Amino acid sequence: MKPSPHIKALVLCGGKGTRLRPVTNTRPKHLLPIANRPILFYVLDYIALAGITEVGIVISPGAGDEIRKAVGDGSRWGMTVDYITQLEAKGLAQAVSCARGFLGESSFLLFLGDNLIQGGVAGFVAEFASHRPDALIMLKEVADPRAFGVAQLDGRGRVTKLVEKPKQSLSNLALIGAYIFSPLIHQAIEGLEPSWRGELEITDAIQRLVITGGRVSSHILQGWWVDTGKKEDLLWANRVALDEFLCARMAGSVGGTSVCNKVDIGHNAHIQNSQLQGPVCIAEDCTIRNSVVGPYVSIGAGTCIEDSQLEDSVVMEGCHIHGVGPISSSIISRNCRVTGDGPQAPACLFMGDDTELSLTS
Repeated sequence: MKPSPHIKALVLCGGKGTRLRPVTNTRPKHLLPIANRPILFYVLDYIALAGITEVGIVISPGAGDEIRKAVGDGSRWGMTVDYITQLEAKGLAQAVSCARGFLGESSFLLFLGDNLIQGGVAGFVAEFASHRPDALIMLKEVADPRAFGVAQLDGRGRVTKLVEKPKQSLSNLALIGAYIFSPLIHQAIEGLEPSWRGELEITDAIQRLVITGGRVSSHILQGWWVDTGKKEDLLWANRVALDEFLCARMAGSVGGTSVCNKVDIGHNAHIQNSQLQGPVCIAEDCTIRNSVVGPYVSIGAGTCIEDSQLEDSVVMEGCHIHGVGPISSSIISRNCRVTGDGPQAPACLFMGDDTELSLTS
C-alpha cells in the first residue's frame, strides 16, 4: 500500500470582487462577513478539519495587507500560512504557477477563498488520499452550466473532457472551486496558452492531464455550494451560515424583548423593547431598541438600530439605523447611517462604507 500523500492547501484570494462594488471598494471580498465572520475564515475551518496544516494564500498587492492582518500566521487554526503575491490575476492556473515555490513536489488542495461547500472538504481530501488519482475535481449539477467549467465523465466517474464556459454544454456537471492535484499538474500548466478570456485556465491544464493519460477522477457534491461573488450570493451565504453554524448565545442584556428561534447576542449588546426572529447574529457592543430584527440578519459590532425593521440582511460594523423599514435583502457596509421618518415602502439597499442615506415615507 502506498503511504498517504503529503497534501498542502492553496487558497486563492487574489480577485478584485468587482461584482460586489461598492462594498469591495474598501475591503477584499474574501473578508466580507457572513454571520459576522469573514468568508475566508470558513474556508480555513474546512481546511483545518481536513487535517491540512500547511497553507498558502494567494493575495493581490492591493488587498494582501488586510488578509495578512485578519488571518495572521494561521496558528488559530493549527496551521502555518504562507502568503504568495499574484501581481496580476490571470487565471487559476497562473495562480498555481505563482505558488510553485510553496507547493514544491507536494500534492495540494486548490480552493477558491470565496466559496462555501456543505460539509467542507475532509471527505474530499480523504478520497484523494485513498485512491491517489493525478487529479480529483469537485463537481455539482447545475441548471445552466454555460457559466462554468464543465466536465464530461465516463461510466466509472473519470473525467474524459473539460471545457471552460462552453457555448454548447457537455453535461450539467460544473467545476465548483475545489480541486486536489498531484505534482503532475505543474507539467500540464507549463506552456499553456491564454484562453479567449486572456487567462490561463485550470480547466485547460486538467484537460491536458486527461489527454496525456493522467487519471482525473470526480467527486460529485450532493449538498449545497455557494460562490459569494454577487450580492444575492452573499445574502444566500449569510442565510446558510446562520442556519448551519450559528450557536445560540445570550452574552448581552435583553429586556422587554421577544426572542424566537436561534439567536446569538454578543458581549455588551443591549436589546430593548424589540422582537428578534432568529436566526439572527448580533455582535458585541450593539444596541437595538424598539425594532423588529430577523429572520436571517447578521449585525456587526458597535451598530445601533432604533425604531426600525430588518430581515434577510447583512449589516456590518459601526452602523446607525433609525426610523426605517421594512428593509430586506440588503447589504449595509461599515459605518453607514440610514435614517427615516417612520415606516416606508420596503427598501432593498446595497451600501458601501461610510454612506449616509435618508428614507422618507
